[in-house]
Amino acid sequence: MTARSGLGVQQRRSLVLVGSLAWLAGMVAMVAAEHGGFVDLAVYRFGGLSVLDDLPLYELGEAGTGLPFTYPPFAALLMTGPALLPFPLAVGLWTSISVLALSVTITLVLASHGRPRSSYVVPGLLLGALAFEPIWANLLFGQVNLLLMAAILVDLLGPGRRWSGALIGLVAGIKLTPLVFVVFLVLIGRRHQAAIAGLTFLVTVALGFALLPLASSAYWSHVLWDPGRVGGVPYSSNQSVMGGLTRLAGGEPSTAVWFLVAGAIAGPILLLAARTWRRGDPALATCVAAIAMLLASPISWSHHWAWAVPTAIVLARSGRSWAAASWSLVFVSGCIWWPPHRDDLELAWSPLQRAVGNAYLWAALALVLLLARTRVAVRTEASEPVGVER
Repeated sequence: MTARSGLGVQQRRSLVLVGSLAWLAGMVAMVAAEHGGFVDLAVYRFGGLSVLDDLPLYELGEAGTGLPFTYPPFAALLMTGPALLPFPLAVGLWTSISVLALSVTITLVLASHGRPRSSYVVPGLLLGALAFEPIWANLLFGQVNLLLMAAILVDLLGPGRRWSGALIGLVAGIKLTPLVFVVFLVLIGRRHQAAIAGLTFLVTVALGFALLPLASSAYWSHVLWDPGRVGGVPYSSNQSVMGGLTRLAGGEPSTAVWFLVAGAIAGPILLLAARTWRRGDPALATCVAAIAMLLASPISWSHHWAWAVPTAIVLARSGRSWAAASWSLVFVSGCIWWPPHRDDLELAWSPLQRAVGNAYLWAALALVLLLARTRVAVRTEASEPVGVER
């Protein structure tokens, strides 16, 4: 058997295993949906049903939970598909697709550091990823983050295409925070892709206005600027700079303070991501850019931190074993849920509880400092003349 045909066999075996895991997850989710749960997918379907039934998109809440639809009108247009399906079937398909999307993420990150030799690597890492709190939270809520993450990575790490960048623009049309990656594309010199991403995003906005003019006017004029629609800022699940500041200070900071602090932190991180890309590590650079996005956003729920999985893989593959293990421990433990939470109990946390309850935030900042320090050390060694004694 030739090496080429052997590789084909490995790939097919890996695909079968991944497909089987996705099918099994979907079947389990479909059965579980008969008993409730998957509240975010229920809200997505509510948005789609509002479009289909010509109901106000942002004035009502989903019947079962009362939660409002918080995404742009373009996202509601996309959710008409799940809305047409019975809820358990929609949950099963959504879960299977989410697991497949996670496998795409893992495959792309692994490929950036060389193709894995075993057909069991991707399925094994896929199973291990389910232990990460942000991943199982995505699946239990029926969240969209795993699909969005995979789409971004396809644009940045996948084979170059004429329309590379379009997926980032599409994703930004569903959830605005990925617009950070348009800036990232500019910083790494991919201005053509950045233009395509920006244009695609504008097309999603235009489609919203063309098909849902009233909802679009409401969203872009006041719904977008209402933080109360997405939940409480102090809630421990909000692992952003805004959430951390609120819990540390015992109250929500002003918009100006948040903007200054978040910008002072996320801006340099995005520049570090661009330098990491130019140094030849695109997978790590993309993960660092995602960290900048998560820290800068006023709301970054724990399930938004699904980027913890590709980050852990990149750290391990690049020889940073201790960093990968420490990083994984934080996100597998889900320790942000250990202190008392809900009903603004986070505002009265003790110093120890603040240390534990903001763990995702601290882990991200520690990782960025580690990478920045490593870069400075490498640059210093490279600049020293040959033969200089130490």
